[in-house]
Amino acid sequence: MSETTVAAGTAAPLADGVGESSLALLLKRSEHALRQRFQATLDAEALLLEQWQIMAVLLAQPGMRMSELADAAVVPAATLTRHMDKLVERALVVRRIDPDDKRRVVAALSPMGKRLAVRLHEVEHAIEVSISEGLGGERFAALARELRLLPHLFD
Repeated sequence: MSETTVAAGTAAPLADGVGESSLALLLKRSEHALRQRFQATLDAEALLLEQWQIMAVLLAQPGMRMSELADAAVVPAATLTRHMDKLVERALVVRRIDPDDKRRVVAALSPMGKRLAVRLHEVEHAIEVSISEGLGGERFAALARELRLLPHLFD
């Protein structure tokens, strides 16, 4: 068996060669490991990961149209409304008519939603710092650069 070291300093055993040549599986494993580190925080706030993704995008870019928000948060448009309804119900997000196009709706964090999003972003950042420490700063920066580039290779 080979072992893959993760940022927290633990090792996850993998059967020799299993999934090591599949980029999709490697990315999925990485996403799963990150989700596990963040899940307790989300559970404590009664949030789903998809709801956090929406809030994180709105923290960075308030006033987004729903179609743009679905793309930016990587949440299927078909389920965005359901997640948004829950966030609005909890007074974490507000929806308004787009002043530039009355047929469209824009969303932003409420003051309470912004406070929560800032706290969650700090937890997420701490996880990223631990990954950076595990990989080394240069490797972490290179990984982040490559991951930002990857979706554009399919355009």
